[in-house]
Amino acid sequence: MSPAAADVEYTLPIQRVQGLIAVARNKGWDIAAALADAGVAPELLAQGGSRITLDQAVRIVQRLWRETGDELLGLGLQPVPLGTFRLVCFGLLGAPTVRAAAQRYTAFQRSLPGVPPVTVAASGDEVRVSFDISAIVAPVALPIDTMLAACHRFACWAAAKRLPLRRVEVPYTAIPGLDDYDEMFGAPVVFAAPAPALVFAAAVLDAPLVRDEQDLTDYLTNAPAGVMGRRGFPLSITARVRHILERGLDGPGPTVEEIAAELAMSPQTLRRRLGEEGTSLRRVREQILRDAAIASLVRGEETVAALARRLGFSEPSSFSRAFRRWTGSPPGSYQR
Repeated sequence: MSPAAADVEYTLPIQRVQGLIAVARNKGWDIAAALADAGVAPELLAQGGSRITLDQAVRIVQRLWRETGDELLGLGLQPVPLGTFRLVCFGLLGAPTVRAAAQRYTAFQRSLPGVPPVTVAASGDEVRVSFDISAIVAPVALPIDTMLAACHRFACWAAAKRLPLRRVEVPYTAIPGLDDYDEMFGAPVVFAAPAPALVFAAAVLDAPLVRDEQDLTDYLTNAPAGVMGRRGFPLSITARVRHILERGLDGPGPTVEEIAAELAMSPQTLRRRLGEEGTSLRRVREQILRDAAIASLVRGEETVAALARRLGFSEPSSFSRAFRRWTGSPPGSYQR
């Protein structure tokens, strides 16, 4: 299968890594070794438009897990031993519904002193699942977002269905360049909130849990890839358009009329909906090309000239200029 034949791996903004570096320096962790192991060039850290692949992000986290023994990477009240998330998942799997699983967790969370306490509170037709990290002096985006995404994705996986979020609340202010919330949550994000929280429509939590223990063993393989990677079901218009466009990466790709027809809307409505989500068809196309290019350069399977041809550029120089515009760095910065 050619690199373009499969779904294009979305990339993570370098701001995710920058946040981890701040934590690592404060705690004396060897972040340089983790970056080197993942093949992330130091010069990329200074470029606000730089990206890393999902595989690189997973390798950084896995390396820090091994070195620190802390599954929450400094977010807990004390180091959380490796395997804690796995233990919690097995403990929740026998609950009949998502709501019952959340209530079960609140009942045994005293046995997990390092894990932020969880509160499940109903208000009208909403349920908020919030995490108490008030004892953390300087919360960092990556561990917080990963914790929230892990809880949401585990619930969706255990119920084998979409459990749409009404919104996600995070305690930090918006970070320029951090643009992967749609892939992580598929829901609006409220910044500078009192605590990290997932907010659902109350009826969503009545979904039954249908997975078994063998399913769970398979799900937890190669963690945290299942949490940091793309969701199995696109929720936003932007994500749905991206999935359609990825299928045509080898050729000219579908027209706006063809995309709109597949989504059962007019081209005008499609453009409007994308605008409401802060993007456009052209921008989504360029993000796909950017991510495909970064993934190929990191893998080292193609020359820049071959990659440029595959992505539809007439000359390698045209591709290099576009790549600099997308990331702020030359293609060579991503080659190991």
